[in-house]
Amino acid sequence: MKSLLGIIVVVWLLIGVAAAWQRGYFGDARDVSCKSTGDTALTILAGPLNYLGANPKVDCHVKVPQPSK
Repeated sequence: MKSLLGIIVVVWLLIGVAAAWQRGYFGDARDVSCKSTGDTALTILAGPLNYLGANPKVDCHVKVPQPSK
C-alpha cells in the first residue's frame, strides 16, 4: 500500500513539473524572486489540477512589522 501511495505522489509531482515546464517556469531568462519561485513550487504541487484549470500564484508583498525605535 505504501509503495502505491509513493508512486501516486511521484506521478502527481511529475505532472506538476510538466505543467511548470509548459508554462515556461524553467529557463535561463527567468529572474529568481519570491514570486517566480513560489509560482513554480505551487504549480508543481498542484500537479494534475493545472490541467483542470488551476493556475496557482503567489503574492509576496507581505508587510513585516518594523522594530521600535
